[in-house]
Amino acid sequence: MKRSGLIRAAVAALTAVVLWTPALAQRAGDHWVVTWSTAGVGRPQIPAPAAPPAPAPAPFMHFDNQTLRQIVHASVGGSQVRLVLSNAFGTAPLTIGAAHVALRDSGAAIVAASGRAVTFSGQPTIAIPAGAMLLSDPVALTVPAAADIAVDLYLPVNTNAPSPVTMHNGALQTSYVTETGNHAGKPTLPVVATTQSWFGLARIEVMAAAASETVVAFGDSITDGARSTTDTNSRWPDVLARRFAAQGLPFAVANSGIGGNRVLTEGAFQAGINALARFDRDALDVPGVRHIIVLEGINDIGNARQNPTPTAADLIAAHKQLIERAHARGVTIYGATLTPFEGAAYFTKEGEAKRQALNDWIRTGRAYDAVIDFDAATRDPAHPSQFLAQYDSGDHLHPNDAGYKAMGEAIDLSLFKAAATAVARGSGR
Repeated sequence: MKRSGLIRAAVAALTAVVLWTPALAQRAGDHWVVTWSTAGVGRPQIPAPAAPPAPAPAPFMHFDNQTLRQIVHASVGGSQVRLVLSNAFGTAPLTIGAAHVALRDSGAAIVAASGRAVTFSGQPTIAIPAGAMLLSDPVALTVPAAADIAVDLYLPVNTNAPSPVTMHNGALQTSYVTETGNHAGKPTLPVVATTQSWFGLARIEVMAAAASETVVAFGDSITDGARSTTDTNSRWPDVLARRFAAQGLPFAVANSGIGGNRVLTEGAFQAGINALARFDRDALDVPGVRHIIVLEGINDIGNARQNPTPTAADLIAAHKQLIERAHARGVTIYGATLTPFEGAAYFTKEGEAKRQALNDWIRTGRAYDAVIDFDAATRDPAHPSQFLAQYDSGDHLHPNDAGYKAMGEAIDLSLFKAAATAVARGSGR
């Protein structure tokens, strides 16, 4: 190739890069942190009905040439936004026909002036490969702390296909499904249905100040906020985020709870893969993570009923694995004691003995960097294997809003301040 041809090729390549590479101003030291996240599971698909057609239950929602407006709640604020979309459990590409982000006004409505079209490597559409997660290009959007964010995803291809859809069940947040067509970014949405799940959306990241760090809440349904009031952000990680904000502390909170999740094994699809298997994706790989709170094990214990396995020693060994993996990344990790469950459907005396043994180790084993005693914060002093009545949601396993508030308020914020100071001084964890 002649020199002139080389120059033209170089200019063309540079132009292509400039066309899609975001060039957004940021302050020195600013970095990406997660302002909101959820942990995904792989939804099995519904087989085609046998002939002749007969009414069948529809436990999952599918989308065909429709737009989702998914509502999430920010923890920290930032000057730029990018989306992380997930096809982690898919076995075929997931097509995103358009994406859009805005501040939510109320219901399905957005603050029109805040709306931004979202691209992926400069392209308005993208096919997320099987098993992959993709980052969007950043957009200039100032997100206040504790704001509601609306993420629109246009799904042009029917999701009722053999490939599982990556989702989060039990979001405790109302999101919206439109009539046919691409309605991404419309201030007023033509809504035909609502959903209490999130689909294809893993994280929202913001460009935050240099001092900002992420706290990952890693656990099961009690971290996920099961039986708290929908659309009120009453989970204990939400309480923690509000406490950070009230004190002006630069900590984002990422919720990686999955209802029904276990440390060592799997249950139904919506319970996700075991904690050891998902720890990297849902905790250690979260941008800006410096702290992890672990509340896991009650489902291993409860689902075992009277069976001797898994033993408390099995669960302790698994917790040690989480601790070592966090420390290998320089991440501070806190152990949370398991809350009471007497009266729950899967309660047994054998299970209670395992819970007590695991809690004793968390408190005294000195393996975790510190202990967060959710058990002490929620139990009935007169009957320690039960919740205080005012904290019981009614199923004797999950707290109510007041119980989650007590949990969030039981966390000693000085743990995070001390860890942040140590990191700033270069002393590690």
